[in-house]
Amino acid sequence: MGDDRWGTQYKQYLKDIGVDVTYVHITPKITTGIAQISVAESGENQIVIVPGSNGYLSKLDVKESADLIKSADVLIGQLETPFETTLEAFKLNKGIKLLNAAPAREDIEEILPYCSILCVNESEASILTKLDVDISNAVTALEKLLETGCDTVIITLGEKGAVYSSKHEPTPLHVLCDPVTPVDTTGAGDAFVGALATFLVTQKNYSLHQIIGAACEVATISVTKEGTQTSYPTKLNPFNKEFKYLYL
Repeated sequence: MGDDRWGTQYKQYLKDIGVDVTYVHITPKITTGIAQISVAESGENQIVIVPGSNGYLSKLDVKESADLIKSADVLIGQLETPFETTLEAFKLNKGIKLLNAAPAREDIEEILPYCSILCVNESEASILTKLDVDISNAVTALEKLLETGCDTVIITLGEKGAVYSSKHEPTPLHVLCDPVTPVDTTGAGDAFVGALATFLVTQKNYSLHQIIGAACEVATISVTKEGTQTSYPTKLNPFNKEFKYLYL
């Protein structure tokens, strides 16, 4: 967090809602990362990010929290903080390493063999595969991404759900989601990734297509309300139904 009221208030907010903030530090003389979000009438969004303290997450921070990172059941990484820091954490972790490769960039080949799961949307998949990815060529995109060394690849498709494939289950599947009228799509990807990580740890008895379907359900609910965190459901059991899927 940055050395400003946003940093101190947000650290306290995380603590108040039950997040362990033992390893959350204030970076002296640096502002907290912020984002300006514009939402169109269609619900689509555009975000301008000022990274601030996000850009200062370092290998030293990883070293100082090494015991927690090593033992975590699931570790989520993304590309809004320095790449070398995320790579260092992925090398340490012994659990499920979930990389949401956003915002998209090409030069991440080194981390991909450490990924238990690579999760990207269509535009991010397009940059990584140099294809214009959509449902019509999703199988090819999945194959190309699996060749990078990931165990499992998930490509989210917005209102069309998600497609995935893995080294252990190479037949690609398309998990469908219910259609809704979007109000604000901001944070839908984060809702999906957070739910996916949670369900991978807490719902191990379910198949991967059910877990992905449940994560789609959380993301779908989030786009029907304004805001990001405020739109995420907190009391939801999405496993009370069977999610539809198709073989690709």
